Amino acid sequence: MKKTQMDLLQGTLDLLVLKTLQTGPTHGWDIAQRIQQVSQDILHIGQGSLYPALHRLEAQGWIASEWGASENNRRAKFYKLTTTGRKQLAAETESWERFTGAVELIVKTN
Repeated sequence: MKKTQMDLLQGTLDLLVLKTLQTGPTHGWDIAQRIQQVSQDILHIGQGSLYPALHRLEAQGWIASEWGASENNRRAKFYKLTTTGRKQLAAETESWERFTGAVELIVKTN
């Protein structure tokens, strides 16, 4: 089966970023790579979408950032989930599960 790149539904990028940061702090490029890898190359997050989302999530208090050195010794901004962000992740996950469940009911209806 051919893999095709898919556009994200509005609002899903926040959930994906929060979920990715659940495993620990990391920098933006790594967030995009993890999403791409875990989705088996179906989801590709461009910098033009990712960095505005990271700034928005930080402004909402769901993530925090600090400067550090990446694996290749380059200066990078590392993002981590805050306590508020963990609560938001739980709420977003519950909402996503309700949404996808409802879509699945419709799609499987004869």
